[in-house]
Amino acid sequence: MENWDEIRTAYQVARLGTVSGAAEVLGVHHATVIRHIDALEKRLGAKLFQRHARGYTATEAGRDLLAVAQTTEEQFAHLASRIKGQGETVSGELVVTSIAGVSDLLTPVMVSFQDAWPEVRVRFLTDMRVFRLDYGEAHVAIRAGTGPEEPDNVVQPLTRIRWALYATRAYVDRHGHPGSEAGFQGHRFVCTDAETTKAPFHRWLRSMVQPEQVVYAATEPAALEDAVKQGAGIGFMAVHRAANDADLIEILPPRAEWETPLRIVTHVDLHRTLKVQAFLTHLKEAAKSWKFCG
Repeated sequence: MENWDEIRTAYQVARLGTVSGAAEVLGVHHATVIRHIDALEKRLGAKLFQRHARGYTATEAGRDLLAVAQTTEEQFAHLASRIKGQGETVSGELVVTSIAGVSDLLTPVMVSFQDAWPEVRVRFLTDMRVFRLDYGEAHVAIRAGTGPEEPDNVVQPLTRIRWALYATRAYVDRHGHPGSEAGFQGHRFVCTDAETTKAPFHRWLRSMVQPEQVVYAATEPAALEDAVKQGAGIGFMAVHRAANDADLIEILPPRAEWETPLRIVTHVDLHRTLKVQAFLTHLKEAAKSWKFCG
């Protein structure tokens, strides 16, 4: 099919809603994405998308075309996964995706895996979006929570990230130690900027303090951690990271209801391949030695 590249481009724009997102997934320049969309609309004599400030939304004609494109894309992805899975060597590309904020745990695992299997090339992907294993976007995903997964995904528990409230010594010297949540009044806090969040510890904190007490809010976990370390206020940090910083004082110890379960997710087509199984074995063994997790 001579215009398959254009159809595939349109499909990715519809799936992601932006030209830049489609360009990144396809590995092309954003101008190429726009050119493909324009050419396809001209060939079909119909508008496939409504353009607006936030991105692209498929029209009725676009949805009809993209339903066909999605089926074709999925069939090809399943074929590619089966073909990739036939090789019984631990070599080539290993794509691992994870939530942000756990690279300090996962990077040493992937590097030591390469020490054992030097022919492996690692790609480590972290992003706000969820990478589709059924599209072959990753071999292994490390995800948080216990939510539902696609029926063709294999899910296994990995570990639990423990969280506690911390502040710097300078903050405690200046503002005092609240002792418990009963003493939160008058204190300053660092918390996520998201009004709705999946993180149980952030939900708990927002329910315990007044909005004006959150003096520093951010969307990225690393930014929140930096703010706590700089003395902006009291905030949550992963126990395994805070334990390495002598300047931090524990305000409230970890609680079970604040923990973040991490799970390993793989697609059934690749789960049993030698490369994926070798990495899963290596990862699970390494996780046994992670201090302050479990």
